[in-house]
Amino acid sequence: MSEKVCQSCGMLMEEENMLGKNSDGSKNEDYCCYCFPNGDFSKDETMEEMIQTCIPFMIEDGTCKDSEAARAMLMSILPNLKRWKK
Repeated sequence: MSEKVCQSCGMLMEEENMLGKNSDGSKNEDYCCYCFPNGDFSKDETMEEMIQTCIPFMIEDGTCKDSEAARAMLMSILPNLKRWKK
C-alpha cells in the first residue's frame, strides 16, 4: 500500500481524518485537511510561502534539525507535487 502524501505541503496523510474536503463535503484524496479544508486551498500562497509555513512544523516534529535542513528537504519535495508542478 502506498502512502498518501498531501500534494500541496508534502505531509504524510496517515489517517483518513487527515484528508481534505471538497466543496460538497466529500473527501479529497490529494490534499490534507490543513491545505484543502473546504473545497479550496486554505491560503493563496506561493511555493516559497508554503516552505516558510512548513519549516517550523518540520523542526518541531523532529523531521529536520534546523531550518536549513527543512528548507532543503522541502525544496526537493514540493516542486514535484501536483499543486506546484509547472
